Amino acid sequence: MNINVTLLGQVIVAFALLMAALGYYLGKRKTQSPILTAVVAFFAALVPPLAIILLIVLVLKNDVQTSKT
Repeated sequence: MNINVTLLGQVIVAFALLMAALGYYLGKRKTQSPILTAVVAFFAALVPPLAIILLIVLVLKNDVQTSKT
């Protein structure tokens, strides 16, 4: 079975971008620093089980209360 390295790299980059977008979206609602959450999610995507665990933790975390005046 041959694996095309270029295709594998493109899949990893696409998964990392998807994880960064999901991390930012969930980070906006669940944390005080959504950009840091997106960066962590991007680099966690290099190890897919770690990225899935991060996503599960963010989904299960309670929303942050925002003060609107």
